[in-house]
Amino acid sequence: MADFSLTSLFVVPVGNTLPSTGSTQNLTAGQFGIFTSIYTVANAGNITDYPYFYVAQGRVNTYLQGSKRSDKISASNVTAWYTVSGNPVAANQVTQVGNFNVKAGDTVTFTLRAHSSYIDTLYFNGFTRSITVVAPCLACGGDPCADVDVPAFIDQAIAKFLAKAPGNNPDNISFSTFYQFQRIGDDANAKLVISGKPLTKYGQPCDVAAFPWEYDRMYFRTFVYSGPATTADFIVFDNCNLVAEPVITQRASYVSGTSAEIQQLEKNFYSYQAGYLKHLYRMVGYNENFESWVTDGTTYDTYYIKFNEYDKSAYVWGDYIKEDSTVILAIPTGYTSAIETVLEAALGTVLNESGTITSTTSTTTTIWPSTSTTTTLIP
Repeated sequence: MADFSLTSLFVVPVGNTLPSTGSTQNLTAGQFGIFTSIYTVANAGNITDYPYFYVAQGRVNTYLQGSKRSDKISASNVTAWYTVSGNPVAANQVTQVGNFNVKAGDTVTFTLRAHSSYIDTLYFNGFTRSITVVAPCLACGGDPCADVDVPAFIDQAIAKFLAKAPGNNPDNISFSTFYQFQRIGDDANAKLVISGKPLTKYGQPCDVAAFPWEYDRMYFRTFVYSGPATTADFIVFDNCNLVAEPVITQRASYVSGTSAEIQQLEKNFYSYQAGYLKHLYRMVGYNENFESWVTDGTTYDTYYIKFNEYDKSAYVWGDYIKEDSTVILAIPTGYTSAIETVLEAALGTVLNESGTITSTTSTTTTIWPSTSTTTTLIP
């Protein structure tokens, strides 16, 4: 969504029924509807018979203001029309470290550098910590120290990763605060699997004027090199020192369409269509016009309609930047088909910009030398 776009958000209540008769003044509190240019109900059969249409929603407080309504939307002035499916599950980053080029007795350092909104607030250039491991010899063979025992080497690394940081300093945070570790395989091809943990969830505060929700994810970089830990910048560190290959098998992603996100958008765009009392004060009693139609725990699909002014003569020459408009529809997942059918009749097939939808699955991995299996939950 570009700058200088006047944005209106419509949160469709759970169980909403599109009106079949009446006009915008007949909408019940919270009810969402689509209307023609003459304020009659629009449907898939008649919406193209009119030059433009509106989307509208009934209010609880109608004193000195009517229903909440968009500007004039016509296919000819729409510049973007797309949807993003709601997905309450964020993928956590998973990195596999393999192809170890290590000899027995070598000193090897693993360095992890994590980033997120809060992590980068606390630590310059990310939360960076290292462990150092001496590669062990094979337990048997004619020349047992000719080759490294890769599974034992990984197990030693995991043990150090899981060790608690010294407790006498509250700033000493352990790796396990942000990561999970496991080994797959029981031979020279064994791999170290490092998974990021889900971000801590923070609740909405009682302060109505606060803006606590933000898009965030935790991702990290992995470095495995010979020798002791270094303070060198890993963006330009010596590639000749690399002794393993970290491969990102799953990248961290963002959640979308959660109730907390939509509640935040209600605050962000509230003042644009409030008839009066546009400010959100910290004392709830002063926010009599603010209405929320979000149901906690509900996932919403969002639809975006970006369009220019229908009456182009409204823009004459001037030293200003032209504003367009954006309508965001937040529709509970499962209630989108009726609304989408009407809008696609007017605007054409909606473009799906959802990207990859993450699902949660379990993987079962053998942890050598034990013969048992461990199930690790990895989104």
